[in-house]
Amino acid sequence: MIKLTLIGNDYKYEIENIIQLFFPAESVSEQAENCTAHITAQKDGDLAKVTVDISDKHFEKAQACACNDFERTLCALLYEILSEYTGIYPKWGIQTGVRPTKLLRSLKEKKGIEYAKDYFRSKLLVSDEKLNLAYDTMSIQDPLLSKILPRSFSLYISIPFCKSRCSYCSFISHDVSKSHKLIPDYVQLICRELEYTAKVARDIGLTLQTVYIGGGTPTAIEAEDLQRIIAAVYKYFDLSNLLEFTVEAGRPDTITKQKLDVIKASGADRISINPQTLNDNVLKEIRRNHTAKEFFDCYELALKTGFDNINTDLIAGLPTDTVESFKDTMDQIIGLSPACVTVHTLSIKRSSRLVYKGEAEYSPEGGVASQMLEISHNSLKNSGYLPYYMYRQSRMAGNNENIGWSKPGFEGLYNVFIMEEAQTILAVGAGASTKLVSEDKTNISRIFNYKYPYEYISGFDEMLKRKSAIYEFYK
Repeated sequence: MIKLTLIGNDYKYEIENIIQLFFPAESVSEQAENCTAHITAQKDGDLAKVTVDISDKHFEKAQACACNDFERTLCALLYEILSEYTGIYPKWGIQTGVRPTKLLRSLKEKKGIEYAKDYFRSKLLVSDEKLNLAYDTMSIQDPLLSKILPRSFSLYISIPFCKSRCSYCSFISHDVSKSHKLIPDYVQLICRELEYTAKVARDIGLTLQTVYIGGGTPTAIEAEDLQRIIAAVYKYFDLSNLLEFTVEAGRPDTITKQKLDVIKASGADRISINPQTLNDNVLKEIRRNHTAKEFFDCYELALKTGFDNINTDLIAGLPTDTVESFKDTMDQIIGLSPACVTVHTLSIKRSSRLVYKGEAEYSPEGGVASQMLEISHNSLKNSGYLPYYMYRQSRMAGNNENIGWSKPGFEGLYNVFIMEEAQTILAVGAGASTKLVSEDKTNISRIFNYKYPYEYISGFDEMLKRKSAIYEFYK
């Protein structure tokens, strides 16, 4: 337990994020007893001061700063002290936000790219490696963001069911074998919510540009149910300006020819088939009930069905995986030549089984996960893939990132639009979150659906009332 004392400021959340870069397995409290370290962050006039007492060592740094720069200065001083103590220098510096490319773009638009790069280096202490990655990703995104029409939106549809729960998963998903009785009512109501959402969009004059059906695992439900949902999209929405329609097929153990035929016949042009790893022993360890062979069989089936825009997800840092095993997975994936490859870094969430069962291994340097990411970056770049979207999460191995890579012209537009908060996302289904973005991008508001399917079903009418806030936002 680490004790944190704040004097003259309330930057608890931001300072805790810096502490967990170096001590990801430690809890932080302002009331800690018998603590392993005591950290004080003080704002005194124009002076920012940080002291750290740890392992019988005392560190102290202070710096004068402008009144609007105390948060960043306190975080930077703490970063410098903990780096000196641990010998660890996280490559993202004190940039702990989810969307580094959005911040880089904002700084560029205000004061130019050289100012933006210098701010990342000198103020946020970001390494050249990560800065270049953010810059390259932003450069790919800029022409994609120019495709966004005025008063437009993307549609997200949540299917929160899975065949089983993977050990690292923290998403809202339910085992279909235990919750199958909910599915008929859920499908019926999600079609009703689609109808209502389409009406709201028409009333306001919003143009639909991308559709994304995610989960959970959408293909965990029966083909007939999936067909009903997709048919509702076509029935209620104007798709004349549609740029992309993605269905996250997800796990190979849920994919059948019938389901792929349904998706293809619907006009969806992009799917994901996600092995996470092609090591059968690792798949078993993370309780993912399929084999590498099943993934290859599903991928071949998708090609025969006519899909040429396929994404595959991989995770760096999975339990028991090795650098050699990950490289073998990467080589095999590149050998398939998918349109997109998304490489996630394992993020240990408190709601995942890895934490509940005490199986998580924490390392501020990321250990093998960082080596795996380096392999993926080099392999994908050398194979003609470019980074097109990026996001970061808390408690990621080595404080790294998730990167979507694509062949030129196959970038997933929905991923860019939502991650850069550049377009309104109207979301339907349990656990879905509508994100309203003003045309000048300065105002963002959220509307949350009920979290679990049983809540969604029982509170459906009340939940629809929440969407009246969309009218108010656009008024």
